[in-house]
This record gives sequence, C-alpha cells and structure tokens, in this order.
Amino acid sequence: MQFDFKVEQVAELLPRINAQTWFDAMSRVLPKWDIDTTDRVAGFIAQTSHESAGYSVLSENLNYSADALDKIFPKYFKRAGRNAQDYHRQPEKIANVIYANRMDNGDTDSGDGWTFRGGGILQLTGKFNYTQFAEVEGMNVYEATEFVRTPIGALASACWFWDSNNINRYCDNQDIVGMTKRINGGTIGLEDRKKHYAHALEVLGGHYEPRETYETVRKGSRGNTVKKLQEALGTGADGIFGSGTEVKLKEWQRANGLVADGIAGPNTLAKLLGS
Repeated sequence: MQFDFKVEQVAELLPRINAQTWFDAMSRVLPKWDIDTTDRVAGFIAQTSHESAGYSVLSENLNYSADALDKIFPKYFKRAGRNAQDYHRQPEKIANVIYANRMDNGDTDSGDGWTFRGGGILQLTGKFNYTQFAEVEGMNVYEATEFVRTPIGALASACWFWDSNNINRYCDNQDIVGMTKRINGGTIGLEDRKKHYAHALEVLGGHYEPRETYETVRKGSRGNTVKKLQEALGTGADGIFGSGTEVKLKEWQRANGLVADGIAGPNTLAKLLGS
C-alpha cells in the first residue's frame, strides 16, 4: 500500500466482519490490482461495502415471497404465466428461472442459475463472468463459485471486475457517481455510497471534496441546474427552461463545436459550467 493501512481502519469501516481476516486479505489482494492509494481503497471499500452489507453477505439472497416475485420479476413470473406461488421462498428454484438462458447459463433444468448466482462482495453473476474470472485465477469455473464466497476470493473477484471496468480512474478523480454507474449501471443507492466514501476517506487519512453534479435539462425543465445554465448563458435566471433559454443554448452550442440540440446534457454542462 502507498499509505499506512491498518487493521483498526478496517474494523471501523467494516464493523460487522472479522477485521483481521479481511485486513490480511486486503493487504494481500488489493495491491496486486493497483488499488493501493487512499482514494482507490476508499472507493473500493465504499462501493463493495454498499453492495455486500458491510462484507456480511457473500452470496446472493434469493429468498423471495410469491408476491415479491410477481412485483420484482414480472417478466419471469406473472407475465410469463408462471405461478409464483410454486417458487415461494425457494431460492434455488427462483435462481434457475431468473438467470436461465443468459450470461452463458443453460436453461432452467441445467441448474446454472443457482450455481452461478451472485457471489462475493460485488456479486459476480452468471457462468460467463465466473468463467472469465476462473481463467484469471487458474481454476475451473466450479471452483470459482466456491472461491468467491471466501474473503480472498470475494476480494479477488471484486478486484477483477474493478480492473476490467477501469474504476481506479474514477477513484483518482474522486468521482463517486462515475464509480457507481460502472458498478451499478445507474445511480441506485448513490447517497449511501457517498456516505460510505466520505467516511472511508476520513478513516484512511484522505480528504473528500464533493463535486457538484447536474442533471440533463431541456425545454420545460425547472430548478437550480436551469438557473445556473441561464446565468452562464447571460440570460434571465428564473430557473425555468423556456424558448428563450433554448435559443440561447443552441447559439452557444454552435459557437463551441457541440451539437446544437438545445439540450444541456453532460458534455454541454461540463463545458459551460466547468463541472
């Protein structure tokens, strides 16, 4: 590690697990993947802690009620004409339905859904991902399904995913939103992830400087982002995105080599607001 990493820090950040065991595993695994600075380790612990209930859950919980199955997985139950009551509180049967015929898994009778269900602190899922990870670790895919449910394996699989998605670059920029999108595909749980991240940086001796973020706005939008946009464009800053704001934005976009669509998305806002 490029900083003074201590078991006491792990104990404070992850109070639900055996700190010494996980500290030893982190000290062994994380540096191999260049997760070795305060920013990178803080980002890693914050994100993986959110995904695994503080490292206390290393195997996906699929113990859903019939009602929950119809609400959460209607594609595989209600809309598919499958009686959810037949799967009520039966995790193995549920996994074999919702993960069948995708991610290189076989059909429902193959048992692949259950075998390759989520495992580890970033919930590695699907035969394809387990196969890719197994090759890196020099083991077969079935050995990998057990390995990811151990501290070393849980960390190694998360680091493999982390490296495959180049998440260290987001850590280096303290971009918690970017990290979250690469891991989650969206920003689910962002506020909790931010809290974990700020806490992790504090405990590890770093410093978090949150960046202001803005949502995409267009004609009809209202609020603070619109107001900041209008201020930057030198138009009336009433926080209401009307025709006048749209015309001014298109003029600015054309003058700055952007697509003049009158929509303030990430590229436009980054250039205009210096965000």
